[in-house]
Amino acid sequence: MGAAGFLTPAAREGSGAELTGVLYLEDGTRFDGRGIGAEGSRVGEVVFTTGMVGYPESLTDPSYRGQILAFTYPLLGNYGVPDPAKRDAHGLPAFLEAPEIQVRGAVMRGVTRPNHWAAGATLERWLADGGVPGVVGIDTRRLTEHLRSVGVMAGIVHVGRAGERLEDDELARRLRSAPAYGTEAYVPEVSVKKPVLYEDGQGPLVALLDCGVKASIVRALLARHLTVLRLPWDHEVPERWEGRKVSGLLVGNGPGDPEQLAPTIEELRRPSTRRLPTLGICLGHQLVSLARGGSTFKLKYGHRGQNKTVCFDDGRALIVTENHGYAVRPESVKPAGLKAWATNPDDGTLEGIRDHRGRLIALQGHPEGHPGPQEAGFVFDLFAERVQRGTIA
Repeated sequence: MGAAGFLTPAAREGSGAELTGVLYLEDGTRFDGRGIGAEGSRVGEVVFTTGMVGYPESLTDPSYRGQILAFTYPLLGNYGVPDPAKRDAHGLPAFLEAPEIQVRGAVMRGVTRPNHWAAGATLERWLADGGVPGVVGIDTRRLTEHLRSVGVMAGIVHVGRAGERLEDDELARRLRSAPAYGTEAYVPEVSVKKPVLYEDGQGPLVALLDCGVKASIVRALLARHLTVLRLPWDHEVPERWEGRKVSGLLVGNGPGDPEQLAPTIEELRRPSTRRLPTLGICLGHQLVSLARGGSTFKLKYGHRGQNKTVCFDDGRALIVTENHGYAVRPESVKPAGLKAWATNPDDGTLEGIRDHRGRLIALQGHPEGHPGPQEAGFVFDLFAERVQRGTIA
């Protein structure tokens, strides 16, 4: 047996057994299908994403920690999974957003065999190696409509041997006995444990508070000739590091409720930290808002997909990738000395903030894409310009 009671992939394949799968929601809704990946039960918050491509990046996005991810696109796996072990020149995962799968379970309509020159594994094999159960063959359209009606909720994915059927009472019991999504501490699990320095030449040094940052965000900074000091989520932001001045701060994405991260919020309130040119992305957008006196709330559905529209205050409407379940209350930012920079035209939620001097900018969506469009990549350019300007000054 593998970790957490999972049958190891080798043992499962050797048995030749077909797997069954079930997704059971806390309101009693049940979806039966075929099991893939690892055997066993996992509990998490059930959410959906609308992307047509990019499933390896989505499954390794630390923002999905503690969640069961359902894909609305009906067919996955056609290009397999790129080599999970491959690293780039900086030691970051070359094709993924984190070294390992972050979701607790995966739900999809269909899976096909891969046909791609760069495929290092099938989707099924990768899930099994990562100890992640998956369910295939359910009506994901019905599931999505249900979540869009009722809202995100807790659920359990169970994968078992052929002929095995867990009754609703047993699934409900396992679901009730697990911790609620909002009570678990995910950020310490996905943050680095000690500072890591990434260099690309001799560019200005910026600190990155890692609450579960995607590898693509680090690469976006390096591509703009910034040196990156990646710090644990609760680490003090130093004024200097190994003799070099820290000239900027990025607070990246991550999982869970931002109000749980009191050490990060307090660090962002320190005068020396507040003086730095600062960029917040996704969870970082929420954290810098809380640090300045704003407030957040949990969305009924969340925003997760690669086709989210963001309207900036200069009239531009751009498409970005988003993955968040919490948002900043628009009415809370003005008393905090901030102003709205971008909004979501679908539901009016706040998508971006900035201060009046332009030293702080924050975006709820992901300007790096991966997966998804990179139309908002100019946000990194603005941040790099402010860091460079401060360095020159």
